[in-house]
Order: sequence, then structure tokens, then C-alpha cells
Amino acid sequence: MTTLTITTKGQVTLRKDVLAHLGLRPGDKLVIDKLPDGRITASAERRKGKISDVFGMLKQDGQRTVSIEEMGLIGPENWEGKR
Repeated sequence: MTTLTITTKGQVTLRKDVLAHLGLRPGDKLVIDKLPDGRITASAERRKGKISDVFGMLKQDGQRTVSIEEMGLIGPENWEGKR
């Protein structure tokens, strides 16, 4: 269990281990749900986006995009960098 101290401004600071447990990083959002018995739950806000948002995320600067057809031409012998 983690105990937090409330500041005079009504703020609390979450410890790094709590943020890591929730999978939160700087800039992420924390969702708080108030339960009827006076308790709360805290969880990381689910990231919203489209599957197409991941296209090109592995591309490095100066590297050209490879088409699906070109990927099909790459033989298994080239997967280990043997060209």
C-alpha cells in the first residue's frame, strides 16, 4: 500500500513505482473513478488511435519505405542481414 500526502493546494504526487505499475509516462492521463462507498480507482487512460497510426513507426531517418511486394521478395536468407 502507498500512502500519499495532500498538499495545501489539494494536490498529491504519485511515486515512480505507482506510475510504473499503471504504465504511465510524462504526458499520459490518469483516470479516477469515484465509487459510492467513498473509495476511488485509478487507471491509465486508454490511448485512442487508429491502427494506421503505427505505419512507419519503425522507419529510421534516411531509410526508404518498403512496399508489401518488396517485402515478399526478401528471402529468408536476408532476414539475418546476409545480403
